Amino acid sequence: MAESFIFSIAESLITKLASRAYQEASRVVGVYDDLQDLKTSLSYVKAVLLDAEQKQEQNHELREWLKQIKLIFYDAENLLDEVDCESLRKQLRITHKHKVGGFFSSSNPLLFRYKIAQRIKEIRKRLDRVAADRDKFGLQTIVVDKRIVYRREMTYSHVVESDVIGRDHDKGKIVKLLMEPSLDNNGGSKHISVIPIVGIGGLGKTTLAKLVFNDERITDTFSLKMWVCVSDEFDIKQLIIKIINAAIVSGTTSADALVYQQTLRDMDIEQLQYLLRNKLTGQKFLLVLDDVWSEDRAKWIQLRDLIKAGGAEGSKIVVTTRSRSVASIMAGLLPPPSKNETSLDVANRYLSELMSRSFLENVSDVSTYYYFFIHDLVHDLAQYVASDDYQLISSENPNIPENVLHLSFTELDLFSQSFDINLSGVRTILFPFGIEKAGNEYLFTKWVSTCKYLRYLDLHDSTFETLPGSISKLKHLRFLSLIKNRRIRKLPASICTLQNLEELHLRGCVELETLPEKLRNLINLQRISITSKQSVLPEGDIAKLGSLKYLDIYACDNLESPFVEVKLSALRVLRIMRCKNLKSLPLDTHHFPQLEKFTLHACGNFELSDGDQDMNSVLRLKTIYFSMVMNFPYSLQGYSSTLQTLVFARCYELEALPEWLLNMTSLKYLHIWSCPRLISLPNGIHRFIALEVLRIHDCPELYRKYQPHVGEYWHQISHIKHTDIRKTWRSREEDFCDNQDMESIGTKLSKCFFIFLLP
Repeated sequence: MAESFIFSIAESLITKLASRAYQEASRVVGVYDDLQDLKTSLSYVKAVLLDAEQKQEQNHELREWLKQIKLIFYDAENLLDEVDCESLRKQLRITHKHKVGGFFSSSNPLLFRYKIAQRIKEIRKRLDRVAADRDKFGLQTIVVDKRIVYRREMTYSHVVESDVIGRDHDKGKIVKLLMEPSLDNNGGSKHISVIPIVGIGGLGKTTLAKLVFNDERITDTFSLKMWVCVSDEFDIKQLIIKIINAAIVSGTTSADALVYQQTLRDMDIEQLQYLLRNKLTGQKFLLVLDDVWSEDRAKWIQLRDLIKAGGAEGSKIVVTTRSRSVASIMAGLLPPPSKNETSLDVANRYLSELMSRSFLENVSDVSTYYYFFIHDLVHDLAQYVASDDYQLISSENPNIPENVLHLSFTELDLFSQSFDINLSGVRTILFPFGIEKAGNEYLFTKWVSTCKYLRYLDLHDSTFETLPGSISKLKHLRFLSLIKNRRIRKLPASICTLQNLEELHLRGCVELETLPEKLRNLINLQRISITSKQSVLPEGDIAKLGSLKYLDIYACDNLESPFVEVKLSALRVLRIMRCKNLKSLPLDTHHFPQLEKFTLHACGNFELSDGDQDMNSVLRLKTIYFSMVMNFPYSLQGYSSTLQTLVFARCYELEALPEWLLNMTSLKYLHIWSCPRLISLPNGIHRFIALEVLRIHDCPELYRKYQPHVGEYWHQISHIKHTDIRKTWRSREEDFCDNQDMESIGTKLSKCFFIFLLP
């Protein structure tokens, strides 16, 4: 079943081989021609993969053929990874040749090139041998991927109202929204507004929209009503035709409609746009777009602008969708997606997508981990589909299939017994409940030598006093965690030869004396969390981490003033927690030009200095979390145009919110909890037009004054869309400092370990 993903693997391999960056890397290593030959072989096989994947369910032999191809593709991925790694090593050797000396292994470039060339030839030979069987299965070349997930039949606007029970309240609320004038942020009327109806499949979104569409009050309010089922495609031309057809049906006779429909298909996009504007001009219309899936914001803007050009003021669009992302985009709430997404960004986006579509039913945060729950039936189906690559190993299911990629062990003993099996291709090994017993260096060394293609290594709660230097053999490693290892004192220098490493987690390593030397050589490192006994961090090395975007400094008791001379150009998230002797930090655009999120928690002696802030520079800070903080410098007003989220937590001595808060014109989310001395909100809070969410928890005076509907000052905040004001709020100490964002994927994945896109 997992063979349905093979076409995507082939595409990613070919795309990588065709990229300019990889072609340059292959020239550096000296295998450019060999890899281009491999690309040709891959393209030859890829051409028939779509046809093969469509036919595999009826042909067991074809499924086995696809499995063989998949294994070859995985070997090709590993090979390309090694070429990348060798290219990076060469570049580092050239850049630091006078400084690193013999730090890197002195591998013979000629020998490496020979070995890689031989492996490329072997992969090509295997691929060509398997591809020769394509004619036996009668496979045809398919250029375009037409694998479509059929979502639903086309919908229509008619509904028998007597058949629908219990929706009067929901219907009434939507009718009211449609009949009321919509106001923009400046208090003026919106020309056209969008009302999304969001929910899981089968909830009755379409039925509710039908009830609203056919309500007499709506018919009297709107001179033109149009119903369009969007479903899979969001093709602008086809949507315009559908909207025109709906307008024709609404306003003309059947004969006229038939004549129009015969000519629409022959029109070009310009003619259709003109006809659409002509149909909508002067009309106060209601347009229902049912079952929208596309998240292409550019297409929506294009369609919206076409519609706005014709309709009268007060026109409305109702959108039904399963995705909150779609609803936000179509309501104009989200900015365009970034073109420079990191792997962490992509992971977060995928998780958010699964959550918005209700695939992940319940998200509960516990300590530093996030748990995602799916229905048992969905879990069983997913486990069956992915069983070739992903396995949960337990006492009930101790068998490890050959060629598995991702393993999750429930018991350490099961892992130690698994070395009789070939695990050379394994990329991920998880211990859902920690590996407190994994202090055996022999076991770890055996692990390293066996699983040489490992990408993900989580050793949280382990008891190693040091890591063996052989860890440098894991040159494919992307993720390494030693979180809460309370015995480790030193990391081997060889860890800095892992140029592919993207995340290094040392949080809670309270006995760690120093960070490893040559940290700068981890040129792909995107995230690092640090606990160390050092009084001064190796600023020179950290400053050279050009890919670093997330930095956590936790319980560095001897640290006083980091980043005095450091500029972290790519850093987006900075979290400083429980550094009791930390005195100052320059929070300015000179040191952190790209910073978007800043957390400060339980640093009792800390003062946020103004640094070298240039108030005319472009500031990007969007989120600030303060916990147990004593002072809030006036320089933070420099973020008034960008700051969207602000949290004050457990600021026990706080009596008044800082004056600069009134300048935060872009603030959308304000959360205040456990600030017992805080007696009031700023007098001008009613001017916070952008504020969408206000949460006040465990603040007795604020609760008394701003309690919904009965508080003396409730009227000052009643305009805010979402308010959550509670007298008490149960929270653990680590809730605040550990669970603000979904920036990192936890490893306690239990039953649903396979739903993550592991490398």
